[in-house]
Amino acid sequence: MGRSHSPLWSIGPTLRLDRRDPYLRLQNVTLFVRDQDRSLQFFVDRLGFSLVADYDVPSGDRWVAVAPPDGTAMLALVTPKPDAEDYQHVGQARQIVFLTEDVGAKYREWLERGVAFLHPPKEPGWDGVFTNFEDPDGNSFALVEFDRASQEVEKQRRQTAEKLESERRAARELEIARQVQARLFPQRMPHVKTLEYAGACIQARHVGGDYYDFLDLGRGRLGLVIADIAGKGIAAALLMANLQANLRSQCAIASDQPQQFLRSVNQLFYENTADGDYATFFFAEYDDSTRRLRYANCGHLSPLLLRHDNTLERLDSTSTGLGLFEEWNCSIEEQRLLPGDTLALYTDGITESSNDAGEEFGQQRLVETLRRHRGLRSQPLLEAVVEEVRRFNPNEQQDDITLIVVNARDGQN
Repeated sequence: MGRSHSPLWSIGPTLRLDRRDPYLRLQNVTLFVRDQDRSLQFFVDRLGFSLVADYDVPSGDRWVAVAPPDGTAMLALVTPKPDAEDYQHVGQARQIVFLTEDVGAKYREWLERGVAFLHPPKEPGWDGVFTNFEDPDGNSFALVEFDRASQEVEKQRRQTAEKLESERRAARELEIARQVQARLFPQRMPHVKTLEYAGACIQARHVGGDYYDFLDLGRGRLGLVIADIAGKGIAAALLMANLQANLRSQCAIASDQPQQFLRSVNQLFYENTADGDYATFFFAEYDDSTRRLRYANCGHLSPLLLRHDNTLERLDSTSTGLGLFEEWNCSIEEQRLLPGDTLALYTDGITESSNDAGEEFGQQRLVETLRRHRGLRSQPLLEAVVEEVRRFNPNEQQDDITLIVVNARDGQN
């Protein structure tokens, strides 16, 4: 009994993570019985097993299987015909052994339920306890307890409890992170007379790397921002928070010196992130008095400008993404937003959302959706676009969905 790795005590995980060899386990053991219903009642009602299968097979026979509360192996309760060779095995010892951490407790529990034991628990001298019992057909079974197996059960209980507690803490920390990140999105909407606008970020995980913002730049000027951080999850969320902090700390010079503002944002983002970290980024400054929209598209998907006459313009890239290069510059483009124009800023969580056929929602469907619902105000229009995307792909969301919708109006209200 000096060996410490006897397979008799092995109750380790039932799934190997490596794939060097094909998956293999004991699926079920056949037990020949005379009456499946009677045996089923014995194992379920008296022993506390679970019914895992009960159906008719094409041959006309019935296949019934039960399993103990723990482990993976099942007992198949098979009723052979009286003239079959297997019928003689009913009531014979099958050398089936059940392992428990406390034979005495199970013995008392099952004895009260009417289970027929052949003898009380015994200590055979190999650091364990065992007893034997029979089912209604006289099939005999062993119920055994090994000290080392009991210790392993307790060890696994502790590990499972620690894992559950760790998962609980991680879930709580993720929820806190979600709440913190939610505060990074706009908490107020700067007032402008000639625009109505709305934005939303629907995250695929608790936290993500998509970002949008509305900035009060003073003197009747509104900043519109949308960005997509490379990566997902916590890492992307941290980069998103870094970008947001850089952006807001520098936005005082955005209106008067937009290129210097963006160079400064890029410089800070480059210095505070690792090699390979970057963000696609779109920034626009709207002047409420002149209706002028000055913008820089830093490697982001082209925003869609749907004019009041239903023509479409795209605000294409004017530079590379943020954070890739220390020496970086961008050009500033300009548009005017007239009453009835609609501007949509979005991330690839919309256009790359795929249905079961592998088709992407795509930019064209987005354009068609905007045209179909263009009579709506900004918030209902935003909700209509999100609903179209979800209807197109009703499966689990794989990427953040971020959208800003802007409606230009006459400014009289």
